[in-house]
Amino acid sequence: MNEDEPAGAFPSRDRPTRGRGENGLNDQTQRRIGTHLRTLYDSVVQQPIPDRFRDLIARLEDDAPKPEDPASA
Repeated sequence: MNEDEPAGAFPSRDRPTRGRGENGLNDQTQRRIGTHLRTLYDSVVQQPIPDRFRDLIARLEDDAPKPEDPASA
């Protein structure tokens, strides 16, 4: 910040590329948020599935009625 810029103003290198959109965020801010969200999502997707979730899915699949099972009709 310098004397010519009011407090809370964007530094000259971070000025918005255009006015605010419908959601109140400029294009640069939206891109930055999108990039961070994609990075976070990608890191979560790369994590292995916990064993307890695999066990739960297996139990749910075993308990699901089979299409040929007369009780399911």
